[in-house]
Amino acid sequence: MDSIKDILKFAIDREEEAANFYSHLAEKAKFAGLKSVLKEFEREEWGHKKKLEQISAGAQAMPLLAKINDLKIADYTIPVKIAPDMSYQDILIVAMKREKASFRLYTDLASRAADTNIQGIFKHLAQEEAKHKLRFETEYDAYIMAEN
Repeated sequence: MDSIKDILKFAIDREEEAANFYSHLAEKAKFAGLKSVLKEFEREEWGHKKKLEQISAGAQAMPLLAKINDLKIADYTIPVKIAPDMSYQDILIVAMKREKASFRLYTDLASRAADTNIQGIFKHLAQEEAKHKLRFETEYDAYIMAEN
């Protein structure tokens, strides 16, 4: 990725992939509450894609959010394969780990971007992904860890 346009195209493709991922998970979710959360994340990922497309067309960078807490639950869970019969716990683990990977991706891209506007875009997206991860970790903490 040599140019800002290439970097933005990569990020746009990544957000589209994430939206499709959450749509697919929502179809598998057996719990109405989780299905609703996954559909909300799908909408947010489509929103990220739209923001990136606007920036690619010349709009200004997004503002940074407040620091997002990290419960680090995803750090201590075993990876789960996506399957038709996934449990609630498995869906949460897959989603947490995916958001963690997205956070790291955008953090790395921000650190490599020479343009401060592009750095800001990636830092904002990293914060959005951290926010998603926190929501899944909070759900995991409340419903899975509380039961054990």
